[in-house]
Amino acid sequence: MRRTGTTRRGAFTATGAIALGAVLAGCGDGSGQREGPARPDGATPAEQASAARAERTLRAAAARTSRDLLARYELVVEAHPATAAGLSPLRDAVRAHVKALAPDGGGTPVFAPTRATGAGAAVKELAEAERRASDAHTATLLKAPPELARLLASIAAAGAAHTYLLTELAKETSS
Repeated sequence: MRRTGTTRRGAFTATGAIALGAVLAGCGDGSGQREGPARPDGATPAEQASAARAERTLRAAAARTSRDLLARYELVVEAHPATAAGLSPLRDAVRAHVKALAPDGGGTPVFAPTRATGAGAAVKELAEAERRASDAHTATLLKAPPELARLLASIAAAGAAHTYLLTELAKETSS
């Protein structure tokens, strides 16, 4: 038997619709004329060029961060071949992130070599590097245009998941 009358869900839906209508109605002054340039996105060509340069700079920095992380994965797998099976899927994901950020490949990675002597410690260092990279991508996305911000958010989320998985792998590897 279906309940009739006003429900909580119906009240919230109606309130949301009214609020959305008020926001949309308040977006203009009612004259129908736009202020500023007559471009569809509202930016002058100089502003567009500046925004494109800023996006390229942010993308290059994010790509460099991911390339450095990929190089760390390669270093750990090379130094500790027993970790290759556990690290391969994560390394492949980081490789895909590098390709998404810099399809042309970009420059060479710069990183400090691992100081870890055992496989568990090396994986733990890798987890820390993954966390730092995730934090860097999160910080960068705040300054990025929408499309790049979505990509960086996705990469940062994957980095957070990788950090967890690497931390667990380090526990298994050290025991």
